[in-house]
Amino acid sequence: MSDYDVELLSVSKSFGGRRVVDNITLRVQRGEFFSLLGPSGCGKTTLLRIIAGFDSPDSGSVILAGKSMAGVPVAERDLNLVFQNYALFPHMNVGENVGFGLRMARRTDIGSLVREVLDRVRLRGYERREPLTLSGGEQQRVALARAIVTGPRVLLLDEPLAALDLKLRKGLREELRRLQRELGMTFIYVTHDQEEALSMSDRVAVMNGGVIEQVGTPQEIYEQPATRFVAEFVGTANLYEEEGQTLMVRPENVRLAPSGLPVTVEELLYHGPVTRIITAAGERRIVLDHPNGCPRIGDRVHLEWQPEDVRVLPQ
Repeated sequence: MSDYDVELLSVSKSFGGRRVVDNITLRVQRGEFFSLLGPSGCGKTTLLRIIAGFDSPDSGSVILAGKSMAGVPVAERDLNLVFQNYALFPHMNVGENVGFGLRMARRTDIGSLVREVLDRVRLRGYERREPLTLSGGEQQRVALARAIVTGPRVLLLDEPLAALDLKLRKGLREELRRLQRELGMTFIYVTHDQEEALSMSDRVAVMNGGVIEQVGTPQEIYEQPATRFVAEFVGTANLYEEEGQTLMVRPENVRLAPSGLPVTVEELLYHGPVTRIITAAGERRIVLDHPNGCPRIGDRVHLEWQPEDVRVLPQ
């Protein structure tokens, strides 16, 4: 049996003559929370649709649990999907929505399975509620319950929290991670939100222009970016050139000092426990995060950072 639930081997896809996915090879381990992270139009949703079977690759192979998916329709792949727009059936109550896939499979234990999965997503007693009476967060939990109740091997999630407000998103992020660990199910999560990807994932693939720029743990992606794009897309990066190399230092590693690089404070952005200070040294901008009690806009200050906090970006 394969150690991988999902394998993409040299997968490419074009639309209208434009290469949207370009020769991607990727392997997702069994039971992994794996995120596809990147800006709009980078190909991440197309890649998810190829895994699901909604789109066929122009070239390359999709392998699920060691079996080629060439010619295998969506309904026969051992996976399910959760979308941003919930896609609940408005004429069915919560229990009927969640049990829909079980009815299609002619299961006889629908009631107990629906109650069990609603408990898991913290919607106990919601069976008779109508979808339109629920909040956005509750509707998304119903959609999640419907997707996992049939016990798929892989769950694909396409920006499922994008329509929710910040507080709900943060709460549901924690619940998604808890649920994935409890179930031991493979989650493949598409997002443009770096905080979502870093906080939930075992590993992250950063995509740009149809290719994967880097695959790694959240810590590797943030602390050891493989390309300039990854350094700038994931978090904030201070980049500078020295002796033909591109160097990076993160804002949290830059400090105000009695002496060092002289700069002018251009902007102060209050972030609660810290204030983001944007400074200028000629044409160069340097950003740092500093505990509150900051200099004022227009002040001349000095900055320093330690050699061990500097990362050399690959050329």
